[in-house]
Amino acid sequence: MTFETLGLAEPLLRAISDAGYTTPTPIQAQAIPAVLNGGDLLAGAQTGTGKTAGFTLPLLHRLSTGEKVLNKRGKIAIRALVLTPTRELAAQVEESVQTYGKYLPLKSMVMFGGVGMQPQINKLRDGVDILVATPGRLLDHAQQGTLDLSQVQILVLDEADRMLDMGFVHDIKKVLALLPAKKQSLLFSATFSDEIKNLADRLLNAPALIEVARRNQTNDAIAQKVHPVGRERKKELLAHLIKGGQDGQPWHQVLIFTRMKHGANRLTDYLNDQGISAMAIHGNKSQGARTKALADFKAGDLTCLVATDIAARGIDIDQLPHVVNFELPNVAEDYVHRIGRTGRAGAQGEAVSLVCVDENGFLKDIERLIKREIPKEIVPGFAPDPNERAEPIVLGRTVLNPNGSRGRNPNPPAGANGRGGRGGGGGGGRGGDSRGGSRDGGRDNQGRSGGGGRPAGHTGVGGAKTAPKPHAEHAPRAAGAQPARGNNGGAPRHNNGPRLTQPKR
Repeated sequence: MTFETLGLAEPLLRAISDAGYTTPTPIQAQAIPAVLNGGDLLAGAQTGTGKTAGFTLPLLHRLSTGEKVLNKRGKIAIRALVLTPTRELAAQVEESVQTYGKYLPLKSMVMFGGVGMQPQINKLRDGVDILVATPGRLLDHAQQGTLDLSQVQILVLDEADRMLDMGFVHDIKKVLALLPAKKQSLLFSATFSDEIKNLADRLLNAPALIEVARRNQTNDAIAQKVHPVGRERKKELLAHLIKGGQDGQPWHQVLIFTRMKHGANRLTDYLNDQGISAMAIHGNKSQGARTKALADFKAGDLTCLVATDIAARGIDIDQLPHVVNFELPNVAEDYVHRIGRTGRAGAQGEAVSLVCVDENGFLKDIERLIKREIPKEIVPGFAPDPNERAEPIVLGRTVLNPNGSRGRNPNPPAGANGRGGRGGGGGGGRGGDSRGGSRDGGRDNQGRSGGGGRPAGHTGVGGAKTAPKPHAEHAPRAAGAQPARGNNGGAPRHNNGPRLTQPKR
C-alpha cells in the first residue's frame, strides 16, 4: 500500500514525498480512510507508530477540500481543534501540520501555557483554520473572550490516556461545551484503558474502532534489557555505558528517565562533570529552556536528555537509539510510555533499565503488565552487592516501602508533591522556580498537581498572597491537598493517597 492509494490530495502527497515517506504505517493505513469518510474514530496505537500523521493528513485533506468559513469578525474561523496534554506534544503536532500542509492555503497555530498570551491573541485575531492547544491555556483564552470555537468541524483528542492521567477530564468537558454539537470527533490514545472507553462512549457517535497494538504491550522493535546494579553506582554505570565501556561503541542521543525533577537535575550535573553533554527537561524548567534542550537533542548537539515522565510526552525523534530508565517508574504503565520513545515507526531501538534492589517490586509489576520477563545482564565490574538490602523509596511526601506499603515521609522536602499557593511557589509542577505554574504541564511526575498560577512571568515568592490571583481555575490537585497558607510559601499539607481524585467544584 502507498499513500497514493489512500485518496489524499496531491499537495499532501507532495509534502509526504518531501518528508521522505512512501509507505503508510498500519495506523495510518487504517485511520486515514476512516477519517476521510467523515465519521468519528476511536484509535489505539502505541507511541511512535505514526498516529500523528494518521489524523493530521486526513484533517488537512478535509479542510483543504471544504469551504472556507469566516468568523463574526470576517476572519478565517477555526475549523479544526487538536487537544494535547503537554506543551511539547502540542508543538510537535503543529510542526506536523506545518510539514504536511506546506502546499495548502491553510493557517495553523499552537497554543500552550508558560509563554505570553498576547502573541497568541494576535494570531487568533488574524484567523486560523487549525488550532493545536493544551486544555488549560485554551480555556484561559475562552474565558477572556479571545477565542471562538463555534465553527469547529473536527475535534481531535491526542494522547487521551495521558490527558486523563493528568486530571484534565473536567477541562475536556468544558472545552466540549464550547464546541458545536455536530462535528467529527477523533480520539487517539497510546493505550485502551477502561477510562478511555468510557470517555469514548460519551464523546463519540458510532465511531470506527482501530486498535493496532495489543493493550499494554511493548513494541517488538524495542530490545529491552535490565542491568542490576547497586543504588550508589547507578550514575557511574550510566556514564560507563554512554561512553561505550561495555562494547566499545559510545552512545549518542540517549533519553534518560528519572522519577523526580530534582533527581533529573542532579543526574544532569553528574553527566556534564563526566564530559557527557546533558540537559534536563521537566516542569520546573522555563518553556524556553525546555524548547532549547529538545531542539539541541533532536539536532544531535546534545548527547543526553534527562526527563521526567510528563515532560517527555511529545518527544518524537526519528531513529532515537537509546532510552534509559535510570529509575524505574512506580506506575507500571509509565514504563510502556517511556520506552515507546525508541523503536518508532519500524526503527530498531534499545531500552535499558538500571535496577537496584529497592526497585525489584516495580520491576515485577512491569513484567506482570507487559506479560514478559525482561532479560537481566550484569555489567562486568558493576555487579550489585548481594548483601545490599532494599530500602524505602522516598517520593517527596510519600515513602514507598520494600513490602509494597506506603507511608508518610516525616521530613519531606519543602514544597514537595503538593499544590503551591496561588502564584505557584510551594507545590510540584512549576512551583519550584518562584513563578506561577502554567495550568497545563503543572503536574509533577508522581501524579500530583502543581499550583495552577498564571503563566511564567508573573512572579511570586510562593505564598498564597504573593502573586496575582489566577484568572482561571487551578490545575487538578492530589487527593487531600490543601493550598499553601499564609505568606511564607511553606510546604502544603498533603494526604498520603497515591491516586489523583478530581477536585470538588
